[in-house]
Amino acid sequence: MNKKIAVLLGGTSSERNISIKSGYAILDSLLKSKLNAYPIDTRDYSMTELKQNGFNQAYIALHGKGGEDGSIQGFLQYLNISYTGSGIMASSISIDKFRTKLLWKSRGLLTAPDIYLSKKKNIDSIYSTIEKQTLKLGFPIIIKPNKHGSSIGITVISSVTKLYEAINKTFNYDDNILIEKFIKGKEYTVSILGQTVLPIVHISTKNAFYDYNAKYVCPSTQYVCPSGLNPIQEKKLKEIALLAWNTLECCGCGRIDFILDNKDQFWLLEINTIPGMTNRSLTPMSAKAAGMSFDELVLLILKMNEKYV
Repeated sequence: MNKKIAVLLGGTSSERNISIKSGYAILDSLLKSKLNAYPIDTRDYSMTELKQNGFNQAYIALHGKGGEDGSIQGFLQYLNISYTGSGIMASSISIDKFRTKLLWKSRGLLTAPDIYLSKKKNIDSIYSTIEKQTLKLGFPIIIKPNKHGSSIGITVISSVTKLYEAINKTFNYDDNILIEKFIKGKEYTVSILGQTVLPIVHISTKNAFYDYNAKYVCPSTQYVCPSGLNPIQEKKLKEIALLAWNTLECCGCGRIDFILDNKDQFWLLEINTIPGMTNRSLTPMSAKAAGMSFDELVLLILKMNEKYV
Protein backbone atom coordinates (compact mmCIF):
# COMPACT_ATOMS: atom_id res chain seq x y z
CA MET A 1 0.00 0.00 0.00
CA ASN A 2 1.29 3.46 -0.92
CA LYS A 3 1.80 5.40 2.29
CA LYS A 4 0.42 8.93 2.59
CA ILE A 5 2.81 10.79 4.88
CA ALA A 6 1.94 13.84 6.97
CA VAL A 7 5.03 15.90 7.81
CA LEU A 8 3.92 17.51 11.08
CA LEU A 9 5.55 20.92 11.49
CA GLY A 10 5.07 24.39 12.92
CA GLY A 11 2.77 24.00 15.90
CA THR A 12 2.38 26.51 18.71
CA SER A 13 5.55 26.11 20.80
CA SER A 14 8.29 28.71 21.14
CA GLU A 15 10.31 26.58 18.69
CA ARG A 16 7.75 27.00 15.89
CA ASN A 17 10.11 28.74 13.44
CA ILE A 18 12.81 26.08 13.79
CA SER A 19 10.16 23.37 13.40
CA ILE A 20 8.99 24.89 10.12
CA LYS A 21 12.56 24.89 8.76
CA SER A 22 13.09 21.27 9.87
CA GLY A 23 9.74 20.18 8.50
CA TYR A 24 10.18 21.64 5.04
CA ALA A 25 13.72 20.23 4.77
CA ILE A 26 12.26 16.80 5.57
CA LEU A 27 9.33 17.32 3.17
CA ASP A 28 11.62 18.31 0.29
CA SER A 29 13.73 15.22 0.94
CA LEU A 30 10.72 12.88 1.01
CA LEU A 31 9.39 14.37 -2.23
CA LYS A 32 12.83 13.99 -3.79
CA SER A 33 12.61 10.30 -2.85
CA LYS A 34 9.26 10.11 -4.71
CA LEU A 35 7.19 9.60 -1.56
CA ASN A 36 3.62 10.80 -1.08
CA ALA A 37 4.24 13.47 1.57
CA TYR A 38 2.42 16.67 2.57
CA PRO A 39 3.15 19.49 5.04
CA ILE A 40 0.73 19.69 7.97
CA ASP A 41 1.01 22.68 10.29
CA THR A 42 -0.59 21.45 13.50
CA ARG A 43 -1.45 25.01 14.49
CA ASP A 44 -3.85 25.43 11.57
CA TYR A 45 -4.99 21.87 10.85
CA SER A 46 -7.62 19.81 12.67
CA MET A 47 -5.62 16.71 13.59
CA THR A 48 -8.80 14.64 13.81
CA GLU A 49 -8.97 14.89 10.00
CA LEU A 50 -5.66 13.08 9.40
CA LYS A 51 -7.26 9.65 9.14
CA GLN A 52 -10.23 10.71 7.04
CA ASN A 53 -7.87 12.51 4.67
CA GLY A 54 -6.04 9.24 4.07
CA PHE A 55 -2.86 9.78 6.10
CA ASN A 56 -1.43 6.58 7.53
CA GLN A 57 2.06 7.74 8.45
CA ALA A 58 3.38 10.81 10.27
CA TYR A 59 6.87 12.27 10.19
CA ILE A 60 7.10 14.41 13.34
CA ALA A 61 9.15 17.58 12.89
CA LEU A 62 7.56 19.41 15.81
CA HIS A 63 9.99 20.73 18.42
CA GLY A 64 9.08 21.43 22.03
CA LYS A 65 5.60 21.40 23.56
CA GLY A 66 3.03 19.59 21.44
CA GLY A 67 5.69 17.69 19.52
CA GLU A 68 8.22 16.21 21.93
CA ASP A 69 6.05 15.84 25.04
CA GLY A 70 4.11 12.68 24.21
CA SER A 71 0.81 14.43 23.39
CA ILE A 72 0.99 14.14 19.59
CA GLN A 73 2.39 10.61 19.95
CA GLY A 74 -0.61 9.54 22.02
CA PHE A 75 -3.05 11.10 19.58
CA LEU A 76 -1.42 9.39 16.60
CA GLN A 77 -1.45 6.03 18.34
CA TYR A 78 -5.15 6.51 19.08
CA LEU A 79 -5.72 7.12 15.36
CA ASN A 80 -3.55 4.08 14.51
CA ILE A 81 -1.18 6.26 12.47
CA SER A 82 2.48 5.27 12.60
CA TYR A 83 4.95 8.01 13.53
CA THR A 84 8.66 8.73 13.76
CA GLY A 85 10.68 9.05 16.95
CA SER A 86 10.17 7.93 20.52
CA GLY A 87 6.90 6.76 22.03
CA ILE A 88 4.54 8.44 24.49
CA MET A 89 6.34 7.74 27.76
CA ALA A 90 9.90 8.36 26.53
CA SER A 91 8.81 11.62 24.89
CA SER A 92 6.93 12.93 27.93
CA ILE A 93 9.83 12.16 30.28
CA SER A 94 12.59 13.40 27.97
CA ILE A 95 11.08 16.88 27.55
CA ASP A 96 11.01 17.20 31.36
CA LYS A 97 14.60 18.08 32.26
CA PHE A 98 14.13 17.54 36.00
CA ARG A 99 12.61 14.06 35.73
CA THR A 100 15.06 13.06 33.01
CA LYS A 101 17.89 13.96 35.38
CA LEU A 102 16.34 11.89 38.18
CA LEU A 103 16.36 8.81 35.96
CA TRP A 104 19.89 9.46 34.74
CA LYS A 105 21.15 9.95 38.29
CA SER A 106 19.51 6.65 39.27
CA ARG A 107 21.84 4.96 36.77
CA GLY A 108 24.93 6.68 38.17
CA LEU A 109 25.23 9.17 35.30
CA LEU A 110 26.61 12.64 35.97
CA THR A 111 24.24 15.61 35.78
CA ALA A 112 24.76 19.11 37.20
CA PRO A 113 23.57 19.73 40.80
CA ASP A 114 20.27 21.60 40.65
CA ILE A 115 17.35 23.28 42.38
CA TYR A 116 13.84 22.69 41.03
CA LEU A 117 11.34 25.54 41.39
CA SER A 118 7.60 25.60 40.73
CA LYS A 119 5.65 28.80 40.13
CA LYS A 120 2.63 27.26 41.83
CA LYS A 121 4.38 27.64 45.18
CA ASN A 122 4.67 31.02 46.87
CA ILE A 123 8.07 31.95 45.48
CA ASP A 124 8.25 35.23 47.42
CA SER A 125 8.11 33.38 50.73
CA ILE A 126 11.00 31.05 49.88
CA TYR A 127 13.39 33.44 48.11
CA SER A 128 15.75 33.46 51.10
CA THR A 129 15.89 29.65 50.98
CA ILE A 130 16.56 29.73 47.23
CA GLU A 131 19.39 32.18 47.79
CA LYS A 132 21.04 29.90 50.35
CA GLN A 133 20.63 26.86 48.13
CA THR A 134 22.04 28.73 45.14
CA LEU A 135 25.07 29.88 47.11
CA LYS A 136 25.69 26.22 47.95
CA LEU A 137 25.69 25.37 44.25
CA GLY A 138 28.28 28.09 43.66
CA PHE A 139 28.40 30.61 40.84
CA PRO A 140 28.14 30.77 37.90
CA ILE A 141 24.73 29.13 37.62
CA ILE A 142 22.42 28.50 34.68
CA ILE A 143 18.65 28.98 34.95
CA LYS A 144 16.46 27.22 32.42
CA PRO A 145 12.79 26.44 31.74
CA ASN A 146 12.07 22.81 32.58
CA LYS A 147 10.30 21.95 29.32
CA HIS A 148 11.80 24.13 26.58
CA GLY A 149 14.40 23.40 23.93
CA SER A 150 16.65 25.38 21.56
CA SER A 151 18.13 27.11 24.66
CA ILE A 152 15.11 29.43 24.75
CA GLY A 153 14.66 31.28 28.04
CA ILE A 154 18.03 30.25 29.46
CA THR A 155 20.18 32.67 31.49
CA VAL A 156 23.68 32.31 32.95
CA ILE A 157 24.48 34.52 35.94
CA SER A 158 27.63 34.99 37.99
CA SER A 159 26.32 36.66 41.16
CA VAL A 160 23.36 36.56 43.54
CA THR A 161 22.38 40.14 42.64
CA LYS A 162 20.91 38.94 39.34
CA LEU A 163 19.25 35.82 40.79
CA TYR A 164 15.66 36.97 41.29
CA GLU A 165 15.54 38.90 38.04
CA ALA A 166 16.74 35.79 36.17
CA ILE A 167 14.25 33.52 37.98
CA ASN A 168 11.32 35.80 37.17
CA LYS A 169 12.44 36.05 33.53
CA THR A 170 12.61 32.26 33.21
CA PHE A 171 9.15 31.87 34.75
CA ASN A 172 7.83 33.75 31.69
CA TYR A 173 8.65 30.64 29.66
CA ASP A 174 7.66 27.84 32.02
CA ASP A 175 5.84 27.37 35.35
CA ASN A 176 8.67 25.06 36.43
CA ILE A 177 12.36 25.94 36.19
CA LEU A 178 15.78 24.52 37.02
CA ILE A 179 18.68 26.34 38.63
CA GLU A 180 21.84 24.37 37.86
CA LYS A 181 25.50 24.64 38.67
CA PHE A 182 27.12 25.87 35.45
CA ILE A 183 29.63 23.23 34.38
CA LYS A 184 32.55 24.79 32.54
CA GLY A 185 34.14 22.79 29.77
CA LYS A 186 33.92 21.67 26.17
CA GLU A 187 30.52 20.91 24.68
CA TYR A 188 29.75 17.78 22.67
CA THR A 189 26.60 16.37 21.16
CA VAL A 190 25.85 12.74 20.36
CA SER A 191 23.22 11.67 17.83
CA ILE A 192 21.69 8.20 18.03
CA LEU A 193 19.79 6.21 15.40
CA GLY A 194 18.06 3.23 16.97
CA GLN A 195 20.98 1.67 18.86
CA THR A 196 23.67 3.14 16.60
CA VAL A 197 25.73 6.05 17.93
CA LEU A 198 26.76 8.42 15.14
CA PRO A 199 30.06 10.37 15.04
CA ILE A 200 30.31 12.90 17.88
CA VAL A 201 30.25 16.65 17.22
CA HIS A 202 32.36 19.12 19.20
CA ILE A 203 30.75 22.55 19.48
CA SER A 204 32.77 25.71 19.99
CA THR A 205 31.15 29.10 20.60
CA LYS A 206 32.38 32.53 21.67
CA ASN A 207 29.16 33.01 23.66
CA ALA A 208 28.92 32.18 27.37
CA PHE A 209 27.27 28.91 26.36
CA TYR A 210 25.65 27.27 23.31
CA ASP A 211 22.59 29.54 23.38
CA TYR A 212 19.90 30.29 20.77
CA ASN A 213 22.09 32.81 18.92
CA ALA A 214 25.03 30.41 18.85
CA LYS A 215 22.76 27.68 17.48
CA TYR A 216 20.84 29.55 14.81
CA VAL A 217 22.34 32.99 14.16
CA CYS A 218 26.01 33.40 15.07
CA PRO A 219 28.36 32.65 12.15
CA SER A 220 31.34 32.23 14.50
CA THR A 221 30.00 29.01 16.07
CA GLN A 222 32.24 26.13 15.01
CA TYR A 223 31.47 22.42 14.69
CA VAL A 224 34.07 19.68 14.48
CA CYS A 225 33.04 16.17 13.43
CA PRO A 226 34.70 13.79 14.12
CA SER A 227 35.03 15.46 17.51
CA GLY A 228 38.78 15.27 18.13
CA LEU A 229 38.32 13.23 21.32
CA ASN A 230 40.91 10.54 21.86
CA PRO A 231 39.72 6.91 21.34
CA ILE A 232 39.26 6.26 25.08
CA GLN A 233 37.19 9.41 25.58
CA GLU A 234 35.13 8.73 22.48
CA LYS A 235 34.35 5.15 23.54
CA LYS A 236 33.41 6.35 27.02
CA LEU A 237 31.13 9.11 25.73
CA LYS A 238 29.34 6.78 23.30
CA GLU A 239 28.72 4.28 26.11
CA ILE A 240 27.31 7.00 28.39
CA ALA A 241 25.11 8.34 25.60
CA LEU A 242 23.65 4.92 24.81
CA LEU A 243 23.00 4.21 28.50
CA ALA A 244 21.27 7.59 28.88
CA TRP A 245 19.20 6.90 25.74
CA ASN A 246 18.12 3.42 26.84
CA THR A 247 17.39 4.54 30.41
CA LEU A 248 14.60 6.72 28.97
CA GLU A 249 13.57 3.96 26.50
CA CYS A 250 13.99 6.30 23.56
CA CYS A 251 13.89 5.01 19.99
CA GLY A 252 14.13 6.25 16.44
CA CYS A 253 16.42 9.26 16.24
CA GLY A 254 17.58 11.62 18.98
CA ARG A 255 20.45 13.72 20.24
CA ILE A 256 22.09 14.10 23.67
CA ASP A 257 24.21 17.07 24.77
CA PHE A 258 27.25 16.85 27.07
CA ILE A 259 29.94 18.94 28.74
CA LEU A 260 33.48 17.59 29.24
CA ASP A 261 34.99 19.30 32.30
CA ASN A 262 38.66 19.89 33.09
CA LYS A 263 38.77 16.66 35.13
CA ASP A 264 37.93 14.59 32.03
CA GLN A 265 34.38 13.87 33.20
CA PHE A 266 31.34 13.93 30.92
CA TRP A 267 28.24 15.64 32.28
CA LEU A 268 24.82 15.07 30.71
CA LEU A 269 22.95 18.26 29.81
CA GLU A 270 19.73 17.25 28.05
CA ILE A 271 18.16 15.08 25.38
CA ASN A 272 16.26 15.96 22.19
CA THR A 273 13.84 13.30 20.95
CA ILE A 274 12.97 15.31 17.79
CA PRO A 275 16.35 16.77 16.79
CA GLY A 276 16.56 19.65 14.34
CA MET A 277 16.85 18.92 10.63
CA THR A 278 17.78 22.39 9.35
CA ASN A 279 20.90 23.33 7.39
CA ARG A 280 22.62 24.13 10.74
CA SER A 281 21.42 21.03 12.57
CA LEU A 282 23.81 18.62 14.22
CA THR A 283 22.22 15.22 13.59
CA PRO A 284 22.49 15.56 9.78
CA MET A 285 26.09 16.68 10.34
CA SER A 286 26.82 13.51 12.35
CA ALA A 287 25.11 11.36 9.73
CA LYS A 288 27.18 12.95 6.98
CA ALA A 289 30.38 12.11 8.89
CA ALA A 290 29.14 8.50 8.99
CA GLY A 291 28.79 8.55 5.20
CA MET A 292 25.02 9.08 5.17
CA SER A 293 23.36 11.74 3.02
CA PHE A 294 20.51 13.88 4.34
CA ASP A 295 18.04 12.00 2.14
CA GLU A 296 19.28 8.65 3.42
CA LEU A 297 18.95 9.88 7.00
CA VAL A 298 15.37 11.05 6.44
CA LEU A 299 14.38 7.71 4.88
CA LEU A 300 16.05 5.71 7.66
CA ILE A 301 14.20 7.66 10.37
CA LEU A 302 10.95 7.08 8.47
CA LYS A 303 11.62 3.34 8.15
CA MET A 304 12.27 3.02 11.90
CA ASN A 305 8.66 3.93 12.73
CA GLU A 306 7.05 0.93 11.08
CA LYS A 307 6.63 -0.83 14.45
CA TYR A 308 3.93 1.69 15.36
CA VAL A 309 1.66 0.64 12.49
